[in-house]
Amino acid sequence: MDKQRRKDLLEKYKKLKTYMGVIKITNNVNGKIYIDSYPNLKNQWLTLQVQLTMGKHNNSQLIKDWKEFGSEAFTYEVLEEKEADDVTDMKWELKKMKKPWLQKL
Repeated sequence: MDKQRRKDLLEKYKKLKTYMGVIKITNNVNGKIYIDSYPNLKNQWLTLQVQLTMGKHNNSQLIKDWKEFGSEAFTYEVLEEKEADDVTDMKWELKKMKKPWLQKL
């Protein structure tokens, strides 16, 4: 790849917007929900599916339900998203975004 093409691609990548936010995973069989927040929502559902299938997620009950009911029993929803580029303290902002959803649901 020539230098100009590489430079153009890098510039294009830098302009891509990153969105952080709060997600909900619903077990459609037993009605349980899982709420969490992530600094980058892009491809997050795919990442979670891999983690749950491999048993590498931090929520052991969610892993258990995933194995018992299968991936088809779950739905994924983005509850709230925000452009991450505008945030200086992402950890604090994610906690702030997640808290009302935990209280509401």
